[in-house]
Amino acid sequence: MATKTTDMFLPVNVDRASQVIVDQIKVLIRAGKLQPGDRLPSERELCQRFNVSRVTVREALRVLETNGLLTIRVGSHGGAFLTSPSAERLGLGLADLISLAPVTAHNVTEARFIVELGTLPLAVERATEEDIAALFAMVEEAEQAVKAGQYNVELSAAFHTRIAQCTHNPAIEMLMQSFNGPMRMSLEESHISAPMGKQGVAEHRRLAEAIEARDLEAARTVMTEHLGRTAERVRTHIS
Repeated sequence: MATKTTDMFLPVNVDRASQVIVDQIKVLIRAGKLQPGDRLPSERELCQRFNVSRVTVREALRVLETNGLLTIRVGSHGGAFLTSPSAERLGLGLADLISLAPVTAHNVTEARFIVELGTLPLAVERATEEDIAALFAMVEEAEQAVKAGQYNVELSAAFHTRIAQCTHNPAIEMLMQSFNGPMRMSLEESHISAPMGKQGVAEHRRLAEAIEARDLEAARTVMTEHLGRTAERVRTHIS
């Protein structure tokens, strides 16, 4: 690894040096010169390569770790190792950005029509037996929660995110993960107009059944009805 990185890093001599280091390493990752599993040089060597202090290097490594691009291992075989960020971690970052933007429940519901209906063809085509079993298990958990009067938006959002996972497309999964926070917000607002529960869970079961049967038209019909009720409740709450 020492030979591999000999001429990769350029000295840093500007303000916000830690961010410049982060940006350099990201560029190397995109170019394929650094890959998941690669071990970065030691802190001391990085200080020399970048011409910065150890504090600056540590700050850069902390940012990369927070972004899911790096993991720090301790011990004799420890060090800073590059990793691939999971869809969940990437989605959380996008969710933070969306949650800080002036997005309304109505905006989110409109976007869900586009994203979730667009996701269904791949979910219906690619869902495995394990995926389908997971969907039905979530429906059964939700049905028990309805009976106990404990159904909540978390259960609903989790079901819709799980459908996205049935596509086995990490980009789609990341997109839905990013929608998780805004989706909960829109569902909570919808809940103000009409309590969530039995009807929504029944529609979730019909969705799981349609995916199991590889019936795209049925899945689209149920999803359109399902999201349409949420959209109407959000509009009612606004007015």
